[in-house]
Amino acid sequence: MTRYDRRKFIQQSAAAAAFFIVPRHVIGKGFTAPSDMFGLGFIGTGKQARGLLNQFKKQSVRILAGSDVDATKLQLFKTLAEKAYAEASGKAPAGGFKSFADYRALLAEPGIDGVVIATPDHWHAYQAIRAAEARKHIYLEKPLTRTVVEGRQLVDAVDKYKVVLQTGSMQRSWKNFRTACELVRNGYLGQIKEVLVNVGDPAVPFTLGSETKPDHLNWEGWVGPATYHPFHSELSPPVEKDIFPNWRKYKEYAGGILSDWGAHMFDIAQWGLGMDESGPVRFTPPTDPKAIRGLEMEYANGVIMKHVDFGRGFGVRFIGEKGSIDIARNYFDSNPANIATATLQPGETRLYTSDDHYADWLNACKNGTKPICHAEVGHRSNSVCALANIAYEVRRPLSWDPKRERFKSDREANELLQPRFRSGWKL
Repeated sequence: MTRYDRRKFIQQSAAAAAFFIVPRHVIGKGFTAPSDMFGLGFIGTGKQARGLLNQFKKQSVRILAGSDVDATKLQLFKTLAEKAYAEASGKAPAGGFKSFADYRALLAEPGIDGVVIATPDHWHAYQAIRAAEARKHIYLEKPLTRTVVEGRQLVDAVDKYKVVLQTGSMQRSWKNFRTACELVRNGYLGQIKEVLVNVGDPAVPFTLGSETKPDHLNWEGWVGPATYHPFHSELSPPVEKDIFPNWRKYKEYAGGILSDWGAHMFDIAQWGLGMDESGPVRFTPPTDPKAIRGLEMEYANGVIMKHVDFGRGFGVRFIGEKGSIDIARNYFDSNPANIATATLQPGETRLYTSDDHYADWLNACKNGTKPICHAEVGHRSNSVCALANIAYEVRRPLSWDPKRERFKSDREANELLQPRFRSGWKL
């Protein structure tokens, strides 16, 4: 090459390279430059993860990898992820979708900017803290953690490593829930007296027997830090059943359906009451030792929240001086009826608006901001669930300090704030 030819070649090459890294807003609507694509890995590839795959494939992401201790679930997820990629781009992902039996290998994989964690609850804190240490942004399924102490440690890790965490309590990104909470916050019910929350039962001990473990499942890897019980398909059903597994019912692995749905509905109650960085100060369980409803939780301002069935399925009822609002996934109404249809006026309080829970997280990752259901929010809503389970377990009134995150003068209850890891495991 002559000097001129060499200089011209370099200039043309640089111009070509610049085309591939120019931001999408310069190129135009509908085009996503490769540099804008967010590299995503999935930790846990079961039924919930497959549902999340359907949400994230609509976003500007590259789903690069997955990890699971069940080889059949991982293979199915791989097939679905590659199909989604091909439908979007017309070709297979460069380098192929990578599968890992150990989530730590996925965290070490280059090109992954964030992870979606959809494993059983007893793994949440462990895997999310490791992800934060690896400087990966985190979309973590709810409930955030199994215990209060784990939740605080996770919040601290997210803050320390400056990653963005979105809790999978996606109802905050649904318009009706936001509107209901805005009406409550702006006094359309007057002073709030009570909040009724209907969700499922408290956690119970695992008492089922054992079954023959399938060869494709690493059971030690499934149990991980939790109390060991032999394999049972109630905890990890075969992929052919396509059902949500029942590990969520048992205290060794989760917080019962009280936590599973409480992370949705207590979360809305907390939002409406403006308690995202606090929580109740007193827990009074029902006197009947067998009761699985009836727990009362009192906030410092005197508002009483009750875990009761008010006859409309899982949902929340805000009760104030001027009326009430009922809100759930399949209804939003009020008594009197005109409260739910009221229009907020200029100058009234507006809450964080997110119309897409998944895009909201990705935008926060790119902008270095907090998403709608960030770590502290998820931790506080999950704490209500965890504390409610403790109150049902000890069956006596408890005084709670939301700042110190300790019960007052109750050693047994405070011990239940800690995760019970089996020997050899620690956070």
